[in-house]
Amino acid sequence: MLKLRFKNNKHNAVWLVEPKVSIGRGSANDLVVDDAAVAETHAEIVVDHEKLALVNLSDGLPLFVNKTAVPTRAPLKTNDVVTLGKIQLQVVDPKNEPKAVPTVVRDEKASGWALKANHSALANRVFTLKRETVIGRSNECDITLAASHLSRRHARLMIRSGQLFVKDLDSSNGTFLNGERVTEARVKRGDELRFDTLSFGVVGPADDLDKTTVRDAGALPPKPKAAPARAAARRQAAVRPPPAAGGRPEAAPGSANAAAKAGLGWLWLLLAGGAGALIWYVAQSLF
Repeated sequence: MLKLRFKNNKHNAVWLVEPKVSIGRGSANDLVVDDAAVAETHAEIVVDHEKLALVNLSDGLPLFVNKTAVPTRAPLKTNDVVTLGKIQLQVVDPKNEPKAVPTVVRDEKASGWALKANHSALANRVFTLKRETVIGRSNECDITLAASHLSRRHARLMIRSGQLFVKDLDSSNGTFLNGERVTEARVKRGDELRFDTLSFGVVGPADDLDKTTVRDAGALPPKPKAAPARAAARRQAAVRPPPAAGGRPEAAPGSANAAAKAGLGWLWLLLAGGAGALIWYVAQSLF
């Protein structure tokens, strides 16, 4: 598919789609030309597949193709230059044009917000946004896009307290945020903005909520508390006495008392047994 673009501006263009594309100073045209020497509807290009014809609708005003006057009608082909007033337009085939390196339109007071074009006709161009930016077909807009069915003043983008908002300026074909038509809405980084058929990705700073989420995600989880049984075992090990000089650990006080009691018990048994034997011997002697 061929395009018609301003000769000195590769990014300001319209697709040459069937059945025709109108050119003129009026806002209803597919390609709006702001020049006093151009008629309200100066010309139209009749499209039949890739066969083109330029028709003069200016009622006597000059119209040229490659410096040749066109009083009524003339054929058009790729690379032809159309002149009306002081404006030069060129028919181009995007497949034959060198790929453009993405460019950034910079403003002295950079806002941190920008629109990155998703449409191939704009070659991934990046538009830096000012505090207020108007988008439309008119050359008076901050961002001028000669797209079919885009309104002269289509939408306004506004930055308030670091946040981005979009407002539709009563456009014919609407402003869309993430696929939904909006009149006025807040726009966030990563959203998709669409004006008629032209789609843009939103580039900008992250919200404070996003930053908090990232920070919380990076925090380390608290250390689990030790189980009660393990804690008690550690406390008991901490108060256990050190080993004796011989290398054997000293017995705990409780175990020493138990051994002494066992020894006294055996002693009492021996004494009781000896007394019983003595009594039995005396009794045998007497009787």
